[in-house]
Amino acid sequence: MALLASALLSPSMLFLLLALVLLATLWFLSSPGKSSLKLPPGPHPLPLIGNLHLIDIRRQDLSFMKLSEKYGPVFTLHFGLQKVVVLTGYEAVKEALQSKADEFIDRPPIPIFSKIQHGNGVVFSVGELWKITRRHILTSLRDFGMGKKEIEETILEELHFLMEMIKTFKGAPFALKTVATAPTNITFTILFGSRFDYADPIFVTLLKLINDVMTLLGSPFLQLFNVYPFLGFLFKPHKMILRKCEEACEILRKYIQESKKSINENNLRHYIDTMVLKQQEEETDNGKVIFHDANILATVLDLVMAGTETTATTLQWAILLMMKYPEIQQKVQEEIKRVLGSERPPTFEDKKWMPFANAVVHEVQRFSTILQHLPRCTSVDTCFRSYFIPKGTMVIPSLTSVLFDKTQWETPDQFNPNHFLDAKGNFVKKDAFIPFSTGRRSCPGESLARMELFLFFVGLLQRYTFHLPPGMTRSDLDLTAEVGFTLRPKAFSTCAVPCE
Repeated sequence: MALLASALLSPSMLFLLLALVLLATLWFLSSPGKSSLKLPPGPHPLPLIGNLHLIDIRRQDLSFMKLSEKYGPVFTLHFGLQKVVVLTGYEAVKEALQSKADEFIDRPPIPIFSKIQHGNGVVFSVGELWKITRRHILTSLRDFGMGKKEIEETILEELHFLMEMIKTFKGAPFALKTVATAPTNITFTILFGSRFDYADPIFVTLLKLINDVMTLLGSPFLQLFNVYPFLGFLFKPHKMILRKCEEACEILRKYIQESKKSINENNLRHYIDTMVLKQQEEETDNGKVIFHDANILATVLDLVMAGTETTATTLQWAILLMMKYPEIQQKVQEEIKRVLGSERPPTFEDKKWMPFANAVVHEVQRFSTILQHLPRCTSVDTCFRSYFIPKGTMVIPSLTSVLFDKTQWETPDQFNPNHFLDAKGNFVKKDAFIPFSTGRRSCPGESLARMELFLFFVGLLQRYTFHLPPGMTRSDLDLTAEVGFTLRPKAFSTCAVPCE
């Protein structure tokens, strides 16, 4: 007994005993269903990979919807060693992002975006920097006419240039992505003060960089890098993304420097001017610096990348779906002819008298679900539906699950404009229509995007009917998305024939 007591009290044995107790405690706390933290339920994780074997890493949204059938609308997954809470369906997402907005307000540190933005910008920043930067974006966009007649005129001018380019094809097939140039140019006009000619080398370069980055962000190896950043030396996509973002930043820095040299506070020409002016005001106030060079650059990069991608991609989906469903295209054109005729250009106000066209635009956004989700992060320890979610936990509100929620949409898996029409054909707003997300983190350019989509869509269908290229049938139009940062349509071509 004396020998046993001596052995038990030896330093090495005591250390081993303490280590075993610590490991057992950690295992107990992290085991699903046994955690004293009462995280939502979920599948049991495997060592190292967690639940990655249950997830289609490219179409995570579809995997989440499938898993919710077993675990409910709120459940826990393990991405490698990281615990993630997933929210599916309209009610759960609304409760988190609207009713508990302040508790789910932050963004988690996602490795690729941390390397690109270093906590700056508006999409993945948090705290005071995010609040002030977002507030400035909203104010500046309003000052430059967002939601007003001025920006409507800019959109219609760009629509004219787009239709002139389409005319050059003389009914021959052209790439669907051609129509993406117009909404992208609207964002550039706001950022830089003037539109680009479609052949301008800077415009062409920026379009290619945006396309490359958005495509690479959907790479499975990029997703693995975000889960296991310490294995980055094994993967290429994040390195390519960083290089291409730096190429875009080189262009943007020149515009920012030019603004610093020529800014006139009494005549602000574009969005970059507004940020440079805020920077100069901070320098004289001797207060906390928000609009430093890195944040200005990161914010402009956010607007160039994310601010152009969503509307441009949605417009491509709209044309593709009109080719797929020519009877819907014809009905839209009949309404256009009845309300506008063949000459008067559309206005955003016309949506009140064009319920079917308005419904089609909304259904395009719902059906295409171009943004699967943007992760959130709890800003404080949070109680949600009897579960406890610790501060700093990544939370994924699935937008796809809301836009395809069977309790909110009669035929969620079908392209059906009647989702937004009542029995009399009047347009009906739906609370579950949240393609721009919802709550305080919703897209700051939402009102601009809504105006662009309606005016471009109606303006194009007023002048052109979009047909399949020769030799193709409707069954050849595969509506399966190409996965990038957004869900893009496949690289089809279209033929635009002038309306009679």
